[in-house]
Amino acid sequence: MDAMRNLLKNKQLGIACLALTSIATYLAMLLAGIGKSPNGGVSFRDAALLVALVLGGLPLLLDLLRQLVTREFGSDLLAGISIVTSVALHEYLAGTIVVLMLSGGQALEAFAVRKASSVLEALAKRMPSVAHSKIGSGVVDVPLANVAVDDEVVIFPHEISPVDGVVVDGHGVMDESYLTGEPYQITKTPGSDVLSGAINGESALTIRATKLAVDSRYTKIMEVMRSAEQKKPRLRRIADQLGAYYTPIAVAIALAAWGLSAQPVRFLAVMVVATPCPLLIAIPVAIISSISLAARRGIIIKDPSVLEKLDTCRVAIFDKTGTLTYGKANLIETVVPSGQLPDDVLTLAASLERYSKHPLSASILAAAAQKGLALLDASEISEKPGEGLRGIIAGANVQVISRNKLALAAPEQASLLPPVGGGMECVILVDGKYAALLRFRDEPRRDGASFIHHLGPKHHFSRVMLVSGDRESEVRFLAKTVGITEILFSQSPEQKLELVRAETKVGTTVFLGDGINDAPALTAATVGIAFGQNSDITSEAAGAVIMDSSLQKVDELLHISRRMRRIALQSAFGGMGLSVLGMIFAATGQLAPVTGAILQEVIDVLAVLNALRAAIPPKSLVDF
Repeated sequence: MDAMRNLLKNKQLGIACLALTSIATYLAMLLAGIGKSPNGGVSFRDAALLVALVLGGLPLLLDLLRQLVTREFGSDLLAGISIVTSVALHEYLAGTIVVLMLSGGQALEAFAVRKASSVLEALAKRMPSVAHSKIGSGVVDVPLANVAVDDEVVIFPHEISPVDGVVVDGHGVMDESYLTGEPYQITKTPGSDVLSGAINGESALTIRATKLAVDSRYTKIMEVMRSAEQKKPRLRRIADQLGAYYTPIAVAIALAAWGLSAQPVRFLAVMVVATPCPLLIAIPVAIISSISLAARRGIIIKDPSVLEKLDTCRVAIFDKTGTLTYGKANLIETVVPSGQLPDDVLTLAASLERYSKHPLSASILAAAAQKGLALLDASEISEKPGEGLRGIIAGANVQVISRNKLALAAPEQASLLPPVGGGMECVILVDGKYAALLRFRDEPRRDGASFIHHLGPKHHFSRVMLVSGDRESEVRFLAKTVGITEILFSQSPEQKLELVRAETKVGTTVFLGDGINDAPALTAATVGIAFGQNSDITSEAAGAVIMDSSLQKVDELLHISRRMRRIALQSAFGGMGLSVLGMIFAATGQLAPVTGAILQEVIDVLAVLNALRAAIPPKSLVDF
């Protein structure tokens, strides 16, 4: 299937190049005054065009026959008739231009539209092909498929975990955000679960494989991705929708003119005027112009149909992490018992955390820097399993520990802690006594609420949903903050896919996400939008990529889509309206074929000039 698609793309590109060369050769001979036929037959000029018409037109005619059999009446069907008509009229230049328009448009779209295999290929390339198997006291690289359950595998710093497993040796952190949707790096100690596809931190870890590579979490995501690609609904393009009405009307007018007048030349005249250039050229020009405008705004359009469909979407489905949040933990609260000053405890914690690789260390240091706190020297730093981070700072024994570990080590101190809240937290002990509880949260975007609230009134979305792999408390907190009432939490990639697939069956959907776990859902939605540059996998699966993680850019894309549709429809309807008027004149014998061809070129120019307006940026593309 992939080879067939590549062959088709190359064939259309070859036909377009051949047509362009033929046209250039014809014009060059015409300007030089050479290539005329001495006996009035086919000239060398026409022969240059006939090469393109035969080699490029015949494949189109075969497709024309297929459409006639299946009763599909699209704009390319009328283009095929126009090519036959132009040959019959000896209007070889007009016919070759139609060949160029049709093949060039198909080659351009084949280049722009992402392929299903590219997503799966990117997923496969991301995973290592070998694993560092621990045998005795040594490490041997073995093919990933040879790793058995209970084998020990070493994951070196910054490597990707090849299989699901459990840590048996080592302490460090892993980035699982692309897989789980959680915005934090996760601490890994002996006994911790490890997911295949997670990125290791700066410390080597030894894990015991709990599943074969073919049964791993990452492989399951690949399988879901493959299923999503195979079942992705095919979108009908604007030109096809309009062509379904325009083509039979044009053919009917031409046949009626021929039948009522008994003059075949009138059929030919109508068909020349009816050449669907507003559909074949104006709409692609509007799309390409809008793609250019979007690129200048930091929005990459990978699938041109995104621009045609986005403004028609009525259900918006958002992932949580990195889309409606900033995707990183921030210290939001320092809870201290009476007698303690928050800044004093934060100074001690930050002074200790600068020596740690704990995933929350950067957040604590950032909070201290924002407050302008001067860090103190630390000594006797240690981070033993079950004891948290310890050190001596300004003569005090400072310890950073989790709530659960404190409950096991010192239940009397754990009883003093405030109730569990949302987000992540850690406890600060000073000389063995509870000194502070630090709470962290993935902060909602400041403009999230205004953006969500404007989707209904300004963009006609009937429903907005929040679907996340994160915990219930975090999802509910975000939903309440931004004003979303429909939520689903703790969702796996498979569950996200089924939800999006079900919603897309009953209506048009747009899904926004930024992690590998979002890739299947991005593919299954009517329109998939990847947020940010965190994952090549997500970018491949999506139809559009917002390079700058900003909700304003999403709104700009919505407006670019609406504007493109409006301009494209103006060009198409305006051009078709003028063409129908010209067809009526041609049908009544008031317009000769050659004059009709000239008229059609004028209509084409007007339609294309209007379509080019899509590249001109308006005063504003944001309305929230």
